Amino acid sequence: MVTSFHIPRLVIAAPSSGSGKTTVATGLMAAFSERGLAVSPHKAGPDYIDPGYHALATGRPGRNLDAFMCGPELVAPLFAHAAAGCDLAVVEGVMGLYDGAAGRGELASTAQVAKLLRAPVVLVVDASSQSRSVAALVHGFASFDPQVRLGGVILNKVGSDRHEVMLREALEEAGMPVLGVLRRAPQVATPSRHLGLVPVAERRADAVAAVAALAEQVRAGCDLDAVMALARTAPSLACEAWSPATALTRSRGAAPDPAPQTPEGLETSASPAFEARGFGGSAPGTRPLVAVAGGPAFTFSYAEHAELLTAAGADVVTFDPLRDEALPAGTTGLVIGGGFPEVYAPELSANEPLRKAVARFAEAGGPVAAECAGLLYLARSLDGKPMCGVLDADARMSERLTLGYREAVAVSDSALAANGTRLRGHEFHRTVIEPGAGATPAWGFTHPERRVEGFVQQGVHASYLHTHWAAEPSVALRFVEAAAARP
Repeated sequence: MVTSFHIPRLVIAAPSSGSGKTTVATGLMAAFSERGLAVSPHKAGPDYIDPGYHALATGRPGRNLDAFMCGPELVAPLFAHAAAGCDLAVVEGVMGLYDGAAGRGELASTAQVAKLLRAPVVLVVDASSQSRSVAALVHGFASFDPQVRLGGVILNKVGSDRHEVMLREALEEAGMPVLGVLRRAPQVATPSRHLGLVPVAERRADAVAAVAALAEQVRAGCDLDAVMALARTAPSLACEAWSPATALTRSRGAAPDPAPQTPEGLETSASPAFEARGFGGSAPGTRPLVAVAGGPAFTFSYAEHAELLTAAGADVVTFDPLRDEALPAGTTGLVIGGGFPEVYAPELSANEPLRKAVARFAEAGGPVAAECAGLLYLARSLDGKPMCGVLDADARMSERLTLGYREAVAVSDSALAANGTRLRGHEFHRTVIEPGAGATPAWGFTHPERRVEGFVQQGVHASYLHTHWAAEPSVALRFVEAAAARP
């Protein structure tokens, strides 16, 4: 049901990556949370790491708003689902304000998300190498798209009192409010490595201290009352809040493609029919138990996935492949998402009891959904260290970063997706696996390049592709049905 609701909200954007969006957004979330406000944290785009810091700052799950993977029509509903009952919502942008999916105009840009949410934008500007020119820069961003409402600027990396005066004078001439000024503060910088910031789960104590320091920096440098006043200018938003139960009900009612076809140019061998493997039923009795990999090595997940699995009838439990020597008792489905197994390859390899347990589960036909890090963990080896050996493939670190949105179609029936299921996803890794696809691949990429990728064998669906199940809830339903069919 479409309803109209009002929640103060704002989008934190920047002219480019590296300007300080995460610093400001996380600091604002923490500072307002410390005031006793319920703050709903969001991240534009597919990023998994920043939401971990957002969750630490607010005590609520960090949520992604990705107009490419989920479609523009789901941005406001997903936002409404997460922000219900909150006093303030803060959305951290992605890249530069107007940067989006390559060759797709504004699609998946911070600007598009801001327009879909009818939210004012705060521009974070790295002022370290400019003075009066900041006014021309901000004017350009404010006037580029009249539908984007730039409500103020937070100046980052300001060098001195004199520097601040020059910047403020320039922006006053341009008629742009300065909502905050942050000085250079390397002591609160968060460490990075080959795929961005180090996740919270890997540095919990240090991350808590860093978020506290960011809150203090923002409190000292920003006019929080002015920021909140700007957030309150966001108008009411009319939409139907997303819910996992409703999404699954609609997914059940959707008519399947009667004859899904492999896209032209994507050659693959047919896999056995889904039903012939005994999947798709609904076993009586207890709810199926889906075990989800977590801990420092597997930190990438979308909160909506667990919500969809639960709404589809599963009990969801988390286990840590670094520490746990067995799968949770009663596991009938296994989800191994993204993360950094390459950083923990020796420790993962050393946990031989769990590796063997995962292999036994997969060999017995148990449904396994593995993305990116999960793909590597199921391989025979990672950087020469033995892994689970479920897949006849070997993985290693690479100097090349594979990054970008993908349009994909399932080219094989699996416990996760029916042949012909179309999804948009995202690749983000600095590893390679050889071969890159099994005899029965998982996906055929149709854009921006045409190739097959991943592995489907027995109940296993393993791929580099990160997907957001809210875009296609049938995958969660199908997976739970496969888990329910396990003895």
